[in-house]
This record gives sequence, C-alpha cells and structure tokens, in this order.
Amino acid sequence: MVHTNDEWIVQRTGMKERRIASDEEYSSNLAIKAIENLCTTYKKNLEDVDCIIVATTTADYVFPSVACQIQQYFNIPHTLAFDLNATCAGFTYGLHIGNSLITSESHEKVLVVATETLSKVTDYTDRTTCILFGDGAGAILLERNENTQSFIAAHMGTNGDGGIHLYRTNLSTTMNGTPLQTNEKIVQNGREVYKWATRTVPKGIKNLLHTVNMQVDDIDWFIPHSANLRMIESICEKSQIPIQKTLTSVEYMGNTSSVTIPLALNLAIKEGKLNNGDTLLLYGFGGGLTHLGLIVEWNLI
Repeated sequence: MVHTNDEWIVQRTGMKERRIASDEEYSSNLAIKAIENLCTTYKKNLEDVDCIIVATTTADYVFPSVACQIQQYFNIPHTLAFDLNATCAGFTYGLHIGNSLITSESHEKVLVVATETLSKVTDYTDRTTCILFGDGAGAILLERNENTQSFIAAHMGTNGDGGIHLYRTNLSTTMNGTPLQTNEKIVQNGREVYKWATRTVPKGIKNLLHTVNMQVDDIDWFIPHSANLRMIESICEKSQIPIQKTLTSVEYMGNTSSVTIPLALNLAIKEGKLNNGDTLLLYGFGGGLTHLGLIVEWNLI
C-alpha cells in the first residue's frame, strides 16, 4: 500500500469513497445482482431476452464469457450472448450495439450489462492508479417500441496509437515493440490519458450535437464516464456544459470503468432527477484509446 490521505485524493480526483468486492465475488456475481435488482424494481421478465451484451474488462474467465454465465444463471432459453471489451466506453458501446440490433429487426429485447471488479487488477503499490478504481455493476433492458425513438445520435472514434497509455497485459509482453509492465495489473499514464480525453470528448460532443442540429441547451443531462471529477470539470468547461447539468458516480463509487454511467443513471433515478422525455448525452471514453457518445431520449417503462 502507498502513503496517501483523503485530502490528497479528493483534491485531485473528487473521489471520497469506493466500493470493493469481496475475495469471493467476481464480475459475474455483481452482474447477476444488478440484473436481479433490475427485474425486481421494474417487474421485468427475462424469458424473451434474445441478446445479452456484457461490457467488462474483468471477466471471471478468459472464456466462457460473463454473458454466457448470465444466460445459464437466469435460464434464458434462446439468446445471443457475448462480452465486449471497450473499457470505460463499454456501456455506451453496448447500448449502441443493442440499439443497432433492435433497429435492424434482428432482435427484440437486449439486456446490456456493465460489470467490473477492478480491485482485483489494481496495483496497490502504484499511487497513480490505486486511488482511482472501484467495483460495481449495472444493467439496462432495451426493448423495441414502434411508437418511440429513444436513440437520437451517436459519435465514436478510436486512437489505437494511445493504447500504450492505458493497458493491462495478457499474453503479449510488448506493444508495438515497447516492453510492457507484465504483472497483469492496470497501468496508466494519467497525464496522457487526461490530455487525450479533455481534447477528444469536447470535439465528440460538438460533432454529436451538430449531427442532429442541437445545442447544449437542448440537453437536459450530461452523463460522462466518471473517470475523475477534475477531468469531467475540464470537459464541461470546454463544451460549455454547466456542471449542474452533469450526472456522475465518481464521488462515492470512484472510477468503475464501464459501470460509471449506469451507476450515475441509477443514482439520478433514486434522487428523482430523471424524467421520461429528458434528453441525455452519454459519453464513454477510455482504454484503447476509444470513445463513444450517444444522445438519447430517456423513456423508462
């Protein structure tokens, strides 16, 4: 463990608390709890789910996928099931793919899950990363509705050259000829990731709005990946989005990678902030380096 204190962490990240899974809990366990909460809270049945998409960088196994474990646990009879690894952009990737499957009329009901146990892959001797990451899971059910068009716009991009700035090794010990730290823990060049995110995301937001001829004032809530509160403040300033219109989970959950956006949505629901018909701008960004933003109309049924 490294020497640090609450004041130092809060000043630099805005994080006050994080949630850590027990030694016996894995990403599949957290995912199952999130799905059970979804079904109980909103009286949903999973029997006719025909696609399960799981965003995670910390699957229990290389294979089988967490999605397949979910299918088995809930005994969903006829479904596509796969994991995707887009790190902190994973949830918006999952939503985008799920919507595409529904609008292509190949699927009717898509379960999108984000789940991470980052504490198991965090190097607690590295002061630059061990203060950031937490564990959690979130789930959302996308259903076809002929009368409502919830997905309004999408913008995405990738910068593979920046992959060296945020990685966790598996089989290879080098990236483009550069030797890597091979302890299978998260490695991050925070300065470079910060510069990339605060440059790339505001441009992506501008492109998103331009695509559908919208202005910042047309957005009710901005929900970015909760990487770091200081990073979010910079993105909001450059995008001219009031911080008061921003929903995060960073303060009490930390950086949970793909899970930060669904956690922020859940917190906003509990606080009564979200209303059907609200226009949301979701933006995931992270390792890859990759990013994907969405403008959606919130329709909770």
